[in-house]
Amino acid sequence: MTWDQLYDAASRERLVDEPTKRVDAPERTPFERDRARAVHSASLRRLAAKTQVLGPQADDFVRNRLTHSLEVAQIARDLAHPLGCHPDLAETAALAHDMGHPPFGHNGEVALDLLGSDCGGFEGNAQTLRILTRLEAKSVDADGRSVGLNLTRATLDACTKYPWPRSADRTDGKFGVYDDDTRVFTWLRDGLEGHRRCVEAQVMDVADDVAYSVHDLEDGIVGGRIDLGLLDHADERSATWQTVREWYLPSASDDLLDAALGRVRAVASWPGSSYDGSRRGLAALKNLTSDLIGIFCGSVQRATQEKHGDGPLVRHQADLVVPDETWQEIAVLKGIAAHYVMRAQDRLDLMERQRSLLEELFEALWKRGSDALDPALREDFAEANDDAARTRVVIDQIASLTDASALTRHALLVGGGEKLWP
Repeated sequence: MTWDQLYDAASRERLVDEPTKRVDAPERTPFERDRARAVHSASLRRLAAKTQVLGPQADDFVRNRLTHSLEVAQIARDLAHPLGCHPDLAETAALAHDMGHPPFGHNGEVALDLLGSDCGGFEGNAQTLRILTRLEAKSVDADGRSVGLNLTRATLDACTKYPWPRSADRTDGKFGVYDDDTRVFTWLRDGLEGHRRCVEAQVMDVADDVAYSVHDLEDGIVGGRIDLGLLDHADERSATWQTVREWYLPSASDDLLDAALGRVRAVASWPGSSYDGSRRGLAALKNLTSDLIGIFCGSVQRATQEKHGDGPLVRHQADLVVPDETWQEIAVLKGIAAHYVMRAQDRLDLMERQRSLLEELFEALWKRGSDALDPALREDFAEANDDAARTRVVIDQIASLTDASALTRHALLVGGGEKLWP
């Protein structure tokens, strides 16, 4: 079957019709065009200076949001191909999945969610949809209003990790659309009922978890924050498993997590000694991350094909199958990084200062109004008809900043110049 047969006209539709490209332009599928638009977007470029776990200025080796997104995109493409998903569609979703992240990573999300309480809060995934359909400059509608990158329905659906609005029923606070972006959300979910994600979004989500689990571990080891040898001690494992329960698997027993650690430790490339900073040591870590990615993706591929067969899996025709043991292994690796890196006291102290900086920046922008905003956002501020709408514009401004530009903007509007990097 061709891609046009697998993805129907509704899947390839854009919110705003576009003229046919000139005849001498390269022949590309709609999803190849979507990928190109994501690659060339300013929002993707900004991720190079946004925190993944450790700030981009903390170490030349660690991932930032852009390099993380590129790695997620590669994993998503490799996972999509054998399942029959369009690889460009899955890759675009992966490239875009963190575009909505504000400065200082998830810590910035927490701060902006509180600051934006009167306009529906903040969530990085909802901000991603807002960027793709409104804030990123590429296309406009008949009234001259921005429609963002004007991506196809299938691509926007794949980029929607949490296809529902904010709800008091959800204790995790996750959601994928703000109230004032409901119109485009309704369009992209046309014909669908409930909160089921398309299989391409599921591919993106699993690829994110896989990348997160192995690469944050690698960054922590190379940065000297994680010594895998400590897990030989029962008390260290017990404390780490408590973090796993608090962050990822609430009901997991120590025995279950011990077994999951045992399985990943059984991988032939698992290091037999502490990291020593040598090329040989770094190569061993690279081999480990490669092997783990292959094991996790292979497990998902096999389990999914066992359930659905070998036929192409597209849109809402199937669900990805992730074996329980694979989730447990991923959670163990993520938990190790969370325990030794994210809960380190120096990082917690830094995070508190970062939140204070964003609060002060918000107040300064609010008081100055449109004059303190980027030119593209001044019109939005002027057109806002109440304080909640104006708050959303100020949140859009702060969310667009990199770690460095947030510090610069704070120094300009507030003063001080507090050091937030090592």
